[in-house]
Amino acid sequence: MSQQMSNTKSIAVILGSAYQNSDLSNVRYNEISVDTSWGTQTIYRVSDTKMPAYLLYRHNRNDHLLPHQIPYRRMVAALKEVNCGALVSTSSAAALVTDISLFKPLLITDIIMPENRLPDGSTCTMFPEHTDGQGHLILSEGLISQSLNAQLKAISKNIPDQKQRDIVFAYAGGPRSKTQAENRMWALLGAHVNSMTLAPEIVLANEMEIPCAGFVIAHKYSIPGISNPKNSDDIDLQLQKARDSFETIITRFLMEGQPVPFANHIYRYDDRI
Repeated sequence: MSQQMSNTKSIAVILGSAYQNSDLSNVRYNEISVDTSWGTQTIYRVSDTKMPAYLLYRHNRNDHLLPHQIPYRRMVAALKEVNCGALVSTSSAAALVTDISLFKPLLITDIIMPENRLPDGSTCTMFPEHTDGQGHLILSEGLISQSLNAQLKAISKNIPDQKQRDIVFAYAGGPRSKTQAENRMWALLGAHVNSMTLAPEIVLANEMEIPCAGFVIAHKYSIPGISNPKNSDDIDLQLQKARDSFETIITRFLMEGQPVPFANHIYRYDDRI
């Protein structure tokens, strides 16, 4: 089934590896295929929502994609096709500072991605070659939408034990984990957590004028000399804990969320004519 562009704005959530082979509880949705110039992307239309709402599985639902295998451009192009007006990306992450609590929701306020590159080394842009509509992304507000963050805080306000900590997120591309020296570097640059994903899709979505927010759960400490909790090497257990922490906020956003205005700007030279 192919989804056509609608005039009605929609909302969307990108789920990370915590949802590999797992579904959101109490959420019904149908699989659809969206044709884009980057290929056909599978997404999921959520049922019984106030606004059209969609889910994307970053690593696929069944055949797990490693971080460098994720089709970021195709995903974002599909979101543009369904007229997404608010995107919430989620990820598990490693904490780089000691005052971060594990398995508590962390709301991203800014992103560190110095090289602005996709995992294949190409520039992180929807405009790799000259095309109509291309332009510079001017970050008047930043990669993270303040309006969408405010909405997420309001949605989760009355959820027990879901008060968010605001954090700076560092993109540290995979598929390998980071050295101790690299983790010290990210912390010195001002990052509270790092992860192998999430940032590329937020950059690309902003180029498509889609307002973005990001929720992460720290599942371990990547701080030299700091011990992790017992069973921290059990990846399946850590993903289950992360999934449980995300569940209520994500579900409520899908059911109650609203599109927000895009506060950045795409500067196009053709606009001067």
